[in-house]
Amino acid sequence: MTRACCWSRAHPTAPDVAIALAALLCMFVTAFAHPHGGRGFTTPIEVHPPGPLSTVLMTLAAAALVLRRHHPRSVLFVTVGLTVAELVLGPATEPVVFSVVVALFTLAAHTDRPTTWRVGLLTMAVLTAVAMALGTGPWYSQQNLGLFAWTGMAAAAGDAVRSRRAFIDAMRERAERAERTREEEAGRRVAEERLRIARDLHDVVAHHIALVNVQAGVAAHVMDKRPDQAKEALAHVREASRSAIDELRATVGLLRQTGDPEAPTEPAPGLAQLDALVDTFRSAGLPVRCLVEDEAPRLPAAVGLAAYRVVQEALTNVRKHAGADAKAEVSVVRAATGIEVTVLDDGGSGPREVAPGGGHGLLGMRERVTALGGSLVAEPRYGGGFRVQAILPVQPPR
Repeated sequence: MTRACCWSRAHPTAPDVAIALAALLCMFVTAFAHPHGGRGFTTPIEVHPPGPLSTVLMTLAAAALVLRRHHPRSVLFVTVGLTVAELVLGPATEPVVFSVVVALFTLAAHTDRPTTWRVGLLTMAVLTAVAMALGTGPWYSQQNLGLFAWTGMAAAAGDAVRSRRAFIDAMRERAERAERTREEEAGRRVAEERLRIARDLHDVVAHHIALVNVQAGVAAHVMDKRPDQAKEALAHVREASRSAIDELRATVGLLRQTGDPEAPTEPAPGLAQLDALVDTFRSAGLPVRCLVEDEAPRLPAAVGLAAYRVVQEALTNVRKHAGADAKAEVSVVRAATGIEVTVLDDGGSGPREVAPGGGHGLLGMRERVTALGGSLVAEPRYGGGFRVQAILPVQPPR
């Protein structure tokens, strides 16, 4: 069956030729059953070969069926004309009407329902009227009733096949659309999750590596003259590296597969851990003043995490890019629709450093805040320094 289907696709005309030959064979077999006299519902039958006229008409009708799928209406009109010619000129065997049945079925299967019923009723009426008017038997003979029934069944069968094909195509299209939508939604969720994890990794790595860098520089500077301060700086390096490892483990744990060890169950950082975050920068040599409103609203986990990351990234940038002796100020106050997180620095006594090639810190902060329906402003201050201000809603958008 597979080879036959492939061969039929490679030779699309071959099935039409086969159906035309099968129809010609059926017409020849029917032509041997020739009615002979009698009236009423029972008509004697005698068997003999068809005449030359019937043979020519049947051959022409079968040849027309080869083009039935490409020109269904023209083929139907030709076969109806040949059938009428047989009814008018030939004996009342009516074998050519079999070609009308095939052509009408094809037309009904490839057009719409109104066209099917209009053309089908017209074909049934014309052929039945001609057969009743020119037939040798009474108008209610079996041949006339059979002609009416066969043409009607051809139109109904073709319409049923067309409806079935349309239903299957609609179901297939719906399934394909659902599959495409599911794949697009899965891809979108994966992209959002990757972006969120990338932002978290950037925040964690940038913050802790900056602290490690600063403390390592302090330790190298005072190693010979003040070894006690060098030991203290190295202890801060160890603490910062341990915190970085813990946060990286918690973030990368989201990527674990089923059956892997369970991820840490500690809650995500928020404003409750703000004092500990500020202390890490103070221990790194950055004076930070922190002002948190006592009546700040209770924040959802996502909003608290975003506020924590904004402060972390802003202070990291101050530590990395601000001049010497820079000071920072962090404030968290209630806003009209949520909370307002502000990080200011005075720029220090030296020129502000610019990292070669830039980074993604400000872009990550902006994406994080915008995803929650908030707004972020990051700009230089008049007179020196930099300002980062984020307004986060208490209820993030769905």
